[in-house]
Amino acid sequence: MPTLSSVARAVRELAPDRRYGQVVAARGALIEVAGLAGAARIGSRVEVATETGVVEAEVTGLDRDIAHCLPFRDPQGIASGARADLVSGQFSLRPGSAWLGRMVDGLGRPVDGKGPLGLGAVARPVKSAPPPAASRGRVGAKVETGVAALDIFAPLCLGQRLGLFAGSGVGKSVLLSMLARWTSCDVAVIGLIGERGREVQEFVEDDLGAEGLARSVVVVATSDEPALMRRQAAWTTMAVAEHFRDAGANVLCLMDSVTRFAMAQREIGLASGEPPATKGYTPTVFAELPRLLERAGPGLAGQGSITGLFTVLVDGDDHNEPVADAVRGILDGHVVMSRRIAERGRYPAIDILKSVSRTLPHAHAEEENRLRLAARAALSLYGDMEELVRLGAYKAGSNEEVDQAIALAPRIEDILKQDKNDHRPAAAGFAALAGLLEVSE
Repeated sequence: MPTLSSVARAVRELAPDRRYGQVVAARGALIEVAGLAGAARIGSRVEVATETGVVEAEVTGLDRDIAHCLPFRDPQGIASGARADLVSGQFSLRPGSAWLGRMVDGLGRPVDGKGPLGLGAVARPVKSAPPPAASRGRVGAKVETGVAALDIFAPLCLGQRLGLFAGSGVGKSVLLSMLARWTSCDVAVIGLIGERGREVQEFVEDDLGAEGLARSVVVVATSDEPALMRRQAAWTTMAVAEHFRDAGANVLCLMDSVTRFAMAQREIGLASGEPPATKGYTPTVFAELPRLLERAGPGLAGQGSITGLFTVLVDGDDHNEPVADAVRGILDGHVVMSRRIAERGRYPAIDILKSVSRTLPHAHAEEENRLRLAARAALSLYGDMEELVRLGAYKAGSNEEVDQAIALAPRIEDILKQDKNDHRPAAAGFAALAGLLEVSE
């Protein structure tokens, strides 16, 4: 006859009660599950049984007693009537120092073939609120990026959030790789959201390199993965960055790209029945963008900071399209990359006159600001007269300032021209600019 202690031990070993329902419909990527009324919450996890294994999904909408779920992988094999187990609690991660040098997916699972990840001591939700605005610190000192065009004309400071706005094929990924290798920081967290699969290894091995990878965590969700996984990867990137920030580190967070995060959120919203708004983007896209981007920035007292660089892929080179316009209003500055400059052969193809850092003029010393403004004025004046000069309609000697700008502009462009392996200290860029402007005076 069993004793009371053996019965108690057997009860403790029983799996906890799990609420489950069944699949009643599947429309495209959307899975409808009945039987979870009163238990399912927005953001809850569901495990759907298929003949090839379990498909993880997330509850993204509720309609009376039907839970609308989207899967984290291809829903192939899901059948009507399949069991769907509700997993209690919100999804969380346990990042730690053992994650440095590793590549993970949007769910924090290793994808680099280097074995299991070491887990940190504290679980962290992937979606969290930014530090309270009245309590978080201010933007810190200037950070050198090694890119002359940025260090001179659009400087980056600790805790600042800067956007890189570019169309396709103008060198955005190459610029991002330069920033990943050269920007001074304690830890780099890199989110490749909706990236081409073939470019992931190229970025990690060729651009980031062994030395850069050793201080980095790379979160990957390629373009062929479901929208939910692409959105999750962006949240995971921020959660990992927040872990190191709370530990006192100055974190560099690179995300390529915010546009693909917005596209993933649009897919999720449309599948859940949201009405399309501006250019097909649903209202939740413009609600989720600030919730994601505001998580970067300075931390609370005693914490580190997250310096964010977020790329924005502008649609058809239209820098006023909805996502670009929304992101530009949230961030602390924007760097515009021009196809016209790229076609001229000057890389990185940063348009100095259209790029803004909101930490200026305080980020620079007085002399540095004088040089920056003088060079910017020369480039602006040359830009106004460029068409006339090209057509031969301007006669040399007509205006002394224009003559000086015509002489200076190509030389300033030469200072800004850099190869992806040409690291340039900010002091060297200002010295070259000072020598050029002093000769012209």
